[in-house]
Amino acid sequence: MSQSPAYSTRPTDRDAPPKVSLPEVHRSIRIPAAASFWTRLWMFLGPGFLIAVGYMDPGNWATDLAAGAQFGYTLLFVVLLASVMAILLQYLCIKLGIVTGQDLAQACRTDYPRWLSITFWILAEVAIAACDLAEVLGAAIALQLLFKLPLIVGCVLTGLDALVVLLLQGKGFRYVEAVVVGLIALIAGGFAIELIWAQPHWLGVASGFRPSPMLVSDPKALFVSIGILGATVMPHNLYLHSAIVQTRAFDQTEPAKREAIRFASYDSASALLFALLVNAAILIVSAAVFHESGHRDVAEIQDAYRLLSPLLGTGAASFVFAFALLLSGLNSTLTGTLAGQVVMEGFMRFRMRPWLRRLCTRLAAILPAVIIIGIYGERETTQLLIWSQVVLSLQLSFAVVPLLLMTNSRNKMGSFANQGVIKALAWLTAGAIILLNAKLLFDQFTGNG
Repeated sequence: MSQSPAYSTRPTDRDAPPKVSLPEVHRSIRIPAAASFWTRLWMFLGPGFLIAVGYMDPGNWATDLAAGAQFGYTLLFVVLLASVMAILLQYLCIKLGIVTGQDLAQACRTDYPRWLSITFWILAEVAIAACDLAEVLGAAIALQLLFKLPLIVGCVLTGLDALVVLLLQGKGFRYVEAVVVGLIALIAGGFAIELIWAQPHWLGVASGFRPSPMLVSDPKALFVSIGILGATVMPHNLYLHSAIVQTRAFDQTEPAKREAIRFASYDSASALLFALLVNAAILIVSAAVFHESGHRDVAEIQDAYRLLSPLLGTGAASFVFAFALLLSGLNSTLTGTLAGQVVMEGFMRFRMRPWLRRLCTRLAAILPAVIIIGIYGERETTQLLIWSQVVLSLQLSFAVVPLLLMTNSRNKMGSFANQGVIKALAWLTAGAIILLNAKLLFDQFTGNG
């Protein structure tokens, strides 16, 4: 395959056929039509786990820790509800990509006026940079906890992951998926060990998955619940998932597309349920260790690290926690490059070499972190993480609403258009996310958060 130039010109004809998503890996994984059910299912597994990374990134850790420390197991129901909402929205991304052959960014470009698609593009780029910022800070905090490195040094070192992404993309998309799944398994293994050490009350854990009146009667519990729900669906995951489902090569007949949607949905649902277990484990450990010992003011990752070993009575507890955080930060950055490439190519039909795209995205995250830490000191990292989530919240509705409008449209989706219960649940989910994010933003800007 010939190497693409660093840049290519964008066609002026908006009616020209759109370029494919991620051309280096588009339809690169062949699905044998004559293979068994289990073989075909195995070949579809992978993209969902790349998406699941965004649901267990460092930006979610502080929220889960605070929820467990303050309210024990009570908010496990919110974690479950957030995961169910995410499964539904990612299912719609799968349908859009498989049925139309377009990712969400390409579909916005072809369906909406030019000024609107450019606006969506700018917002998506800002959201990706904000998400990358949280991942940079998470990995840098982990490096500081493990190796006593200054946060500025840790932020700079995270830029080296560009080499890893470039190497993996060169080997094939299944290698990217395998590395991501491996890192997720290590993170889950770390928290399985923490759960054994923490010895939670499992009856209390089970009761936490039931809705509690506290969720609406206690303003603080409501605010933390809004934080969990508001940070659940990452905008870049909606763009990315609609693109990476197209890495599978299958027949373009209606029955084959329906089967592809079914297998990809199995992949996505299982991966997001796995992410649910990881997020629930973080909250359960926090509840068992901090809430039950009276340390209910733990809200920062650094505080949790310092208290885990003394409270659990084993020096390895804090190390395992920090190591899992480092893996989470590194894992999350692997999908950032792909999402950035999808957004730029889809909205602008503008090609950039992967290493250059990675460098631009990374600098957009590293520079603000380094500047703010340099000016205000390391005490401002928590505020920086909060504002990165605020930026993501601002952009979310601009990805969710177009996704629903497109997958509801019979003109675009034909017989695959959302109907009945799915359409109602999709709008209910979107409305809840938008309203909760609006409340979260209002509280941040008014100082109530």
